[in-house]
Order: sequence, then C-alpha cells, then structure tokens
Amino acid sequence: MKEKIYIEGWRYLGFRTVEIDKIVGSVDRYQDFTRAFLPLNADRDRLQRIKRAMDRDEIFPPVRLYKVGDIYFVEDGHHRVAAAKERGARFIDAEVTEFIPNVPLEPGVTEVGLLIKAEYSEFLRQTKLDKLRPGARIEFTELGKYRILLEHIEVHRYFLAKERGGEVPYQEAVLSWYDNVYMPLVEAFRRSRILEYFPGRTEADLYLWVSEHLHRLRQSLGGGVGPEEAVEDFVDRLTALVRGAFSQTPNPARAIG
Repeated sequence: MKEKIYIEGWRYLGFRTVEIDKIVGSVDRYQDFTRAFLPLNADRDRLQRIKRAMDRDEIFPPVRLYKVGDIYFVEDGHHRVAAAKERGARFIDAEVTEFIPNVPLEPGVTEVGLLIKAEYSEFLRQTKLDKLRPGARIEFTELGKYRILLEHIEVHRYFLAKERGGEVPYQEAVLSWYDNVYMPLVEAFRRSRILEYFPGRTEADLYLWVSEHLHRLRQSLGGGVGPEEAVEDFVDRLTALVRGAFSQTPNPARAIG
C-alpha cells in the first residue's frame, strides 16, 4: 500500500478461506497487477501454467494475505490470485495476518477513496479524536478537506486561549471543537434531514458548507446566529433555488440534472 494508513496493531489470523473480491491490491507488486488482478508486467506464461494446473484440480499452497479493515492485500501468491480470478473462483485458501488501521476500510474502495482514507488516518493521528471520542466518524467524499478541519481546530483553539487568557492544550481544543462546533451543526442537520437533498454526500461535507454559511450570516447579522438558524436558512435558500429552477424550465427533470 502506497497510501499512509496508520496501523495501530496486528494479529495472526492463521489459515482461512477468503472471498477473492475482497482482495484489492498487492503489498509490493502493484506495478505488476491491476486492482482487479489483471496482469500488467506479470509473467503471463506462469499465469497460464497455474490456470492449467487449476483446471486439473492440482493442490496449491495457501496464498499469504494481509487483512486491513475489510479488504486484503497479497504478500505472496499474486499469480495464484490472478489465475483464480480469471477462472471465476469466488474463494481462495489463504494464510492471513491482520493489520488494524485507525480508519475503516471497506471492499470496493476506489483509489481516490484510499487517498481520502489516508488523509483521514493522518487527521486522526494528529487529533486523536478516535481516542478522545470513541465512535466519532468524520468522513468526506473529496480530497483535501481534513486539512480544512485542522485549520478550524486551530482557529477554535486561538479563540479559546483568548477567552481564557492562557494556552489551551491541543487535545482539549480538539474536544471543545468537536463538542461545541462540529456536533451542534451535525445534530441540526439530523433534525432538519437536510442531507436528503445531497445523496452521496456526508455530514462532514455538509458541515464545511454550512459552517461557511454560518460564518457569513454572523458577519452580516451579528454573532447571535446559532447552528439551528444557519441550517434553517441554508435549507430555505436551497429550497428557493430548487423552486426557481423548476419554474424556469418547461421540463422539470432538467432542473435536477
């Protein structure tokens, strides 16, 4: 894996049967096979020999896999995995070692998805939010957003220090930001069900959009505007935009793409 996913521990799982569709990559031979385990620079003659042997029901030793979250990476047995995939096999015998990441990884994750997971992993390494608030999930659908969250935390820490007249420990600022800035907006989203307007997006995506909207409202209306009002205003403006789009087109389907 080229992406920086931080590993919190490991354990030997031993021999087991693994779904081939959950094998998504290689530990160190990603230049030889695609993510679907089609050969790039692999030995095609060797691949064909293995396939013919599998057709004869010959017994092969288990491949060696690393399990990370719910997906697997091949440490040894790349050609056997590729041959089994080409033959349409659903399972393969494997010797498995599990590495425990600090972010969830699921089958079907894309290359961009892995990069986003890597950013999330780094965010958790810096903030320790997963330890401070077990069960907290902050997941984006675009790259580069966790950097903005780190900036939000630093700004929050600055104003806390001004309010208290002294330095605020970083982890304390993280908790204060999460409890008093992030979650009040998220809870307002859940009450308004605004996320239904944005299929495929997450609460974290919405947090960045609405927090910027809240900032603009406070600049124009004063500091008394709260999360609930910001979400209501955001929904009202969104509803007005949708109504306007429908009223300006003879074909309503075009208004929503």
